[in-house]
Amino acid sequence: MIGLTSLRSKINLVFFLLILLLAILFTVSIKYDHAKFEEYTTSQERVMSHYLYMYYLKHGEIDQAYLDAQNISLITDKGRKVKIERYFKEKGKLKRYAVDTYHLKRIIIINNDRFKLILENKNKMKYPLKRVSVFSIVFLLIILLYFWIIKSLKPLSELKNKIQTFSQGNLDIECRSDKQDEIAEVANEFHHAVTMIRELLQSRQLFLRAIMHELKTPIAKGRLVSEMLHDEKNKVRLHSIFERLNLLIDEFAKIEKITSRNIELTIKPYKMSDLLEASIDMLMIENPKHLISTEIKQDYILEVDFELITLIIKNLLDNGIKYSIDKHIKVIIDSKQLKIINKGQGLIEPLNNYFEPFHTSKKGLGLGLYIVKSILDIHQMKLYYHYEEEENIFIVM
Repeated sequence: MIGLTSLRSKINLVFFLLILLLAILFTVSIKYDHAKFEEYTTSQERVMSHYLYMYYLKHGEIDQAYLDAQNISLITDKGRKVKIERYFKEKGKLKRYAVDTYHLKRIIIINNDRFKLILENKNKMKYPLKRVSVFSIVFLLIILLYFWIIKSLKPLSELKNKIQTFSQGNLDIECRSDKQDEIAEVANEFHHAVTMIRELLQSRQLFLRAIMHELKTPIAKGRLVSEMLHDEKNKVRLHSIFERLNLLIDEFAKIEKITSRNIELTIKPYKMSDLLEASIDMLMIENPKHLISTEIKQDYILEVDFELITLIIKNLLDNGIKYSIDKHIKVIIDSKQLKIINKGQGLIEPLNNYFEPFHTSKKGLGLGLYIVKSILDIHQMKLYYHYEEEENIFIVM
């Protein structure tokens, strides 16, 4: 019963069955009236036949006035009488007393040792005007009730659309209702919840942005102080550390926008090799060729947001290096997929478990894969994983 899962479908079914039952009741009542009329007419005709026979025995003629009073006419046209007799004979009903319909007219044949009569019963069943009127009014009321209920469900469809809009990250929705029914109560409660969530997200964003802004100041001061050092080696090292911290803050800002769905994508075509190179640069490591081996079998073009995609590749590269037993990873670009391979122990749990935010395990994959999954979902891309010959293989495609 897949088609009956929605409330509208159930209402349609109920009213359809109601109208069907009404039609059946109307048909049965009409047939009942017709049967009662047929029974009455048959009884009347037999009484009439007996009366005519007794009257003929007494007076030697047919009581024409009685026939007129019963709305029954005597057929005297010879040609018509021949056709009627032939019709009754073909149907095997030409007997002493027979009744049948001929050319939509009820014909009675009385054939005895005294006389032979062919009569037409002109009595017709009266049109059931009252019953038709009652059933028409009931039918009209059912239809009006149906449209009234369907109209009352319209705000529910609008609320559903608002919820879908909300689920896509748009918090600027208005769904308050001034009506007094249950749907209005749900809409008002949902509006209240949206308002609370909007205020909570705004306060969270303000808090995070304030923290990141405040962190920028000591980092900038640290960079200035590092420039005053005479030891060139320490100077370069400190400069690199502060650059790394500054980059991390920028990444946190991106992560905050991603998780709150408050980001506008800049989609452009890029070569995967260029994206990989930019991601390696973001690692800010010395001698990256000693840690990362790249192999380009077949380069390809991706239409993506450059900053976001390089961020996830950078996170995957960073994790690959961090958790490899030899601190080395291999990256392969081939057939519209990017493979990141490192030697080490396989994941203890299924990959989907690591997509949860703040997941903790011996491997320490907490927020990294959650961010990767969020960005890939935005781009309608996938991350696959399998363990083969003591190697972890992550595939982005």
